[in-house]
Amino acid sequence: MARAAEQQELLDPAFMNRLEQLEIVSRKILAGKMKGDRLSKRKGESVEFADYRNYVVGDDLRFLDWNIYARLDRLFLKLFLEEEDLPVWILLDMSKSMDWGEPSKALYAKRVAAALAYVGLVNYDRVSVCAFSDRVVGDLSGVRSRRLMHQIIGFLTDLTPGGPSNMAAAFRQFVIRHKPRGVLVVLSDFLDKGGFETGLRYLVRRELDVHALQVLSPEEIDPTLIGDLRLVDVEDADVAEVTISRPLISRYKANLQAYCESLKSFCTRRDVSYLFASTEVVFDHLVLTYLRRRGLLR
Repeated sequence: MARAAEQQELLDPAFMNRLEQLEIVSRKILAGKMKGDRLSKRKGESVEFADYRNYVVGDDLRFLDWNIYARLDRLFLKLFLEEEDLPVWILLDMSKSMDWGEPSKALYAKRVAAALAYVGLVNYDRVSVCAFSDRVVGDLSGVRSRRLMHQIIGFLTDLTPGGPSNMAAAFRQFVIRHKPRGVLVVLSDFLDKGGFETGLRYLVRRELDVHALQVLSPEEIDPTLIGDLRLVDVEDADVAEVTISRPLISRYKANLQAYCESLKSFCTRRDVSYLFASTEVVFDHLVLTYLRRRGLLR
């Protein structure tokens, strides 16, 4: 029953109906392996006319423009924009730190992953979802057709946050295993003690259009703790005994803002789209308004 309830929470039919008019945007020219609904700048055989070129021996006579021949007594071949599918990759952080907040960052990120996957499948894109912590912990690749959305929902439902975060090791394993190309979205809090830089570099070196969506909980953004506390790291059990005061909270907020700004700056310099979301933001608004405004969806 709990699994069925989470599946319903991830994929609300009424909300998914609103997603069917959207598509995932690629900022780069990316060629897929299968025919799809997207018009590539490569020349092919779709119904979307692109240009003419001179006929050469061996060209397909079906694409000759006989009207031009009648006027100019020269043979020209019609060229068309080729329709291609778009590979869409979703990298989902399932380290233990994602199991925090209400709703948890993990559940919020799963819902974003489900929405993006559905938008991709509606547009006949090839959708792949990989979960990671300090390694790739779950992998569902090459799903194409909205009829297979249940596979993605089942995959997301079965994921449980656990283990430490190590983006460098996980992303290195990911790119070696898949050699990905297309649009890639990273859903994570990016709270990695080893840093995010090395891991993201593995992605930007590939032929990928990368989007980084940082998800934090309100409790992390504006903590209300006070007094003498014993804090335990949920990922590695590291313990710190501290006295929480207003000046310390102010310093914490400044450090968090500086960390997020460094992530944003790192992404901007490498043509990675950086997006930020609190789990306090209404999910429908995040997908239908914010992600469209930021150019991931249209």
